[in-house]
This record gives sequence, C-alpha cells and structure tokens, in this order.
Amino acid sequence: MNKNLSSLKDEELIKEFQDNNTIEAYEILVKRYKDPLMNFVYRFLGDKDICTDVVQDTMIKFYLNKDSYKSFAKFSTWIYTIAGNLAKNELKRRKRRSFLSLHTDEDEAPVQIEDKTFVAPDRYTDGEIKNKMIQKALLKVKPVYREVVILRDIEAFSYEEIADITGLSIGTVKSRINRGRTQLQKLLKNIYKE
Repeated sequence: MNKNLSSLKDEELIKEFQDNNTIEAYEILVKRYKDPLMNFVYRFLGDKDICTDVVQDTMIKFYLNKDSYKSFAKFSTWIYTIAGNLAKNELKRRKRRSFLSLHTDEDEAPVQIEDKTFVAPDRYTDGEIKNKMIQKALLKVKPVYREVVILRDIEAFSYEEIADITGLSIGTVKSRINRGRTQLQKLLKNIYKE
C-alpha cells in the first residue's frame, strides 16, 4: 500500500481494515485509542489491572467485530460504546463477586479487608494527591452518572457523542451529567473538609 496510513482519519482507517483486512490500519487505531480508553475505563472502574483487561477485551472485540461498525457513526463513538459496555459488565461482575466473597459462615473467621487507600503525603506531589482524591470521589458517584461525567468532563465528548455512546437521549445525558457533577461536588467538598 502506497499511502501513509497514519495520516488517515479514524473512519478511513476502519474502512481500510474492513475492506482490505489491513492489520496496520487496525494497529494504528489501537495505538490512537489505547491510552484514552485506559483513562476512561480506569476512571470508571478505579482498578488498573482490570482496566487493562477491559481495554484489551475492547480491542479484541473491535478486531472480531470490525464489520459491525457502520460509517454513519464516528469511530470514537463506536469504540467507546464497546469499552463502556465491557466496563459496566465488569462492574456488575465485581459487585456480584464482592457480595459472594464477603458472605461467611458462622464457623469461619471474619473476613478482613485490607485498606490500601492510605497514601503517604510525602511520596506524592500535590497534583497526584488531588488526582487520587478526585478518583476516589468519582468512584463513589453512581455508575449511571459516573460514566457520562467521565465522557463529558474528562474525555471531552459532546452531548451528542455521549448520547450515541450510551444510547440515551441528549436530555437524559445532560440531566445525568448535572446529577453526577452535583454528587461529585458534594463528595469533594467532604474530602477537602477532612
């Protein structure tokens, strides 16, 4: 192939991958979206290891289902939809697992959960401490609000793009963003009081 694939737009690359099975086009898209998707999924789930698995699963799903992408949608919308759905599924799985793992029989020793949230202030800069505080607060926001707040305020998607990614109406997206921001502000206010 003579043209420089890396200069192509996302939609042109996915078309190249669909039509000619050009692995290089797939790899360029993976490279473009890996870090933004890692950030999105990490903000949603709060676990780096699971985040890596979800993003890898997203890229595998993208590879296997490349022909389900339709050119009327932006590629970014499509790939974020896949990642968002996988992240929500993981969140449901984690809730089921934590419910099952915290249940003990009376004869067993009580479950002890180690608190790994303590961060020694001298080990981190101010910005990193604030980022951790924001992430901690973000994870306390209800998932239905958390997803849209991350997409809008961290990933900088438009309301229309968020509506496409989530399958919600624009009015619902705006409402959930406002509710999520309100929850986050209350949580952060409490953190900064401590």
